[in-house]
Amino acid sequence: METVKVTPKEMEARTARFDSLKPYSQQQQGENDIPPAAMERLTAHKVYPIMVPSDYTGRSALAPIKAGERTIVAIAECPPGNGPGLHNHETTIENFFCLQGRFKISWGDNGEDSIILEPMDYVSVPPGVCRDFKNISDELGRLFVVIEAGSSGTQDRVAYAPSVGEEITNEFGENTRAALEKIGFKFNAGQPENKLD
Repeated sequence: METVKVTPKEMEARTARFDSLKPYSQQQQGENDIPPAAMERLTAHKVYPIMVPSDYTGRSALAPIKAGERTIVAIAECPPGNGPGLHNHETTIENFFCLQGRFKISWGDNGEDSIILEPMDYVSVPPGVCRDFKNISDELGRLFVVIEAGSSGTQDRVAYAPSVGEEITNEFGENTRAALEKIGFKFNAGQPENKLD
């Protein structure tokens, strides 16, 4: 089999340098006029998109590396006590690899079940399961996050409780909520139309 030759310039286009990454709360402020505080209400304090499929249109679309058909890669960075609220990735598998800190990963409709991830531990959460994560250490925590779409072109739809949508609307306005919905956030978790077949 003949090998593939890649130039240094081509390889640089497939390289993400942490010092140059911007969290998607900053990216979405510039791209869709979503206030960082609204984005951080739904996600970890900082989520650094690294790699997405070239046709991806969700919240991580501005990741520097466009590769693969079904994989989204990011680093979630959380100060002590931080993490997103209970949410549901409707159609994708979310995988967490603990790089730094300790994380409590909770799941179930009310977050009733949980495990602790220590550095170098890994867990894979299936689609349709409500989950959250929280840095329970006294240091900055980082998770390497890999989201796997079931098929090419699947958007990573994330559903929150309707009450979260109301809070976003009340605090940031209808335009912010509409912009969040445009990049894949939904506010109908637990509603009948939100159930998977």
